[in-house]
Amino acid sequence: MQPARIFDAFPAPSYRGNQERALQDIRDAFAADNDVVFVRAPTGSGKSLLARAIAGCARTVDEADPSEAAGAYYTTPQVSQLDDVADDALLADLNIIRGKSNYSCILPGEEQTPVNQAPCVRERGYDCDVKHRCPYFSDRAIASNREIAAMTLAYFMQTAGSEVFRKRDVVVIDEAHGLAEWAEMYATIHLGPRTIPFWDELRVPDLEAADDDPLERAARYAENLSGVCTRRKDELLAQETFTPADVRERDRLQELIGELDWFVSDYRDPGSPTTWLVDQQPLETDDEQTGGPVTIKPMNPERYLAHTVWDRGNKFALLSATILNKEAFCHQIGLNPADVALVDVGHTFPVENRPLYDVTQGKMTFEHREETLPKIARTIVRIMAAHPDEKGIVHAHSYDIQQRLGSLLADFGVETRIRSHDRDDRDAALERWKTSGDPDVFLSVKMEEALDLKGDLARWQVICKAPFLNTSDSRVAHRLADGQWAWYYRATLRTVMQACGRVVRAPDDYGATYLADSSLLDCFERARSDMPDWFATQVDRMSVPDLPTFDPAAARGESAVTTPTERSERDASESTDHANTTRTRPSRRSKSSPLADVWDTDG
Repeated sequence: MQPARIFDAFPAPSYRGNQERALQDIRDAFAADNDVVFVRAPTGSGKSLLARAIAGCARTVDEADPSEAAGAYYTTPQVSQLDDVADDALLADLNIIRGKSNYSCILPGEEQTPVNQAPCVRERGYDCDVKHRCPYFSDRAIASNREIAAMTLAYFMQTAGSEVFRKRDVVVIDEAHGLAEWAEMYATIHLGPRTIPFWDELRVPDLEAADDDPLERAARYAENLSGVCTRRKDELLAQETFTPADVRERDRLQELIGELDWFVSDYRDPGSPTTWLVDQQPLETDDEQTGGPVTIKPMNPERYLAHTVWDRGNKFALLSATILNKEAFCHQIGLNPADVALVDVGHTFPVENRPLYDVTQGKMTFEHREETLPKIARTIVRIMAAHPDEKGIVHAHSYDIQQRLGSLLADFGVETRIRSHDRDDRDAALERWKTSGDPDVFLSVKMEEALDLKGDLARWQVICKAPFLNTSDSRVAHRLADGQWAWYYRATLRTVMQACGRVVRAPDDYGATYLADSSLLDCFERARSDMPDWFATQVDRMSVPDLPTFDPAAARGESAVTTPTERSERDASESTDHANTTRTRPSRRSKSSPLADVWDTDG
């Protein structure tokens, strides 16, 4: 790596904000012989441009000996981030490769067939005479031979050990804050009817029925199942031709064999740092020895990351706005904090343009939700009235909350201004809302990250529930039982900070964030020591807004908003409306166990 090249490799014609200072600090961190540098850069820092500059410092093929790694990888867990890279003319030399399913075959009659189901994978010995023009293999060849190959983190991890995508000099991971969680997700094994083609033919043991360790029983079962999958795959491979269903089964079996063998190998390795957990769904049957679907989960999969990430490069840059605690993050992803440098990039957005407003109505935990949610719905109506001509987004956290909130808002008569989505049309519904010229409100689920609502795309947002991790997840429960509450609140704070950046995307942009769940304030207090200064300043400036009174017609934009004087007179008669009360923000720290505020948060 040549850190001194970082300024020459910066792709923009000029610097903005703190980019020049950031490049200096990153250069110095690598020049100080750090193999890994964390770049904590808030929204609007131009992380992709910084990432391109870092990648440009990689040793070139001409500079490297035949045995030395050269070139760079750029990877991100978010498909939308990769799409943004593809659309940015300044990043045109990042050569993007995606998975086969994203490309269509070009053979006559196969134009609607994804490459992973094309004749070349359906027919034994098929010799494609247009392979050199195949969009997938063309992109793969280009990416593998150019200085910078760009791909999603999923594709990057899946190509570990590939002869095509070998070790490179520099690896840049954008939006890297969730690296540990992504690795845990990718390494998780799901055994059930949706993941095993011949599930109905299997006899799955009840892993907790015997006296021995359920995890040991799971390992023995995984060994046996791997053998069954291998035999099924060999039977498929003996065929001369394959149907699309055969192709899907073959590929799934190969993937499953790799997952099972990895788990057994890691579990049997006494030196592995990975802790494995096993969950099994109950099965309604008279046979007490038979069990239901199984999920095998790793915690802190350092060995998995070593194979899929750390063995893939010489130098690494991890960029994110929300790497909150360097030491804790290093331990999560299997790095020694002493070997890692942290570069902080200052925020350039005026704090006045990104206000936080306290409109908390109570807790949104499961036991309090029935009481709190109608109050939040009324508050949203009042916020809509305060923004009659501006789009807004509501982060509902779960589909249950989204649906109930939608019903309440419909009952209040403001449904004409409300849009929503379900699990199947997330992207399409979001795009329709974004391109609409109407000041509609979008009820979203799990859109706190990777969403760019610049300018008039959204001027306000509501966070209806603290985005606590689901405590019924065995990994979360295991960590909390181990007392890892700092990690828990840090994860929540990270998601809140990501959400706060959705509606303010540039120094001259502006947008308000309304906090409706009182547990958010408790989270801020508990995770205060891990807050970056720029967000702590934002929290310290949080205030209680002077919202219009509850008026569905005003929320629909059909009547004028009342003046502050009229508002005060009408508000006096609505003493039950929480946000009208003049108050200061008291300390929210619970004197009880932290679990009292967060248990059962998945509803």
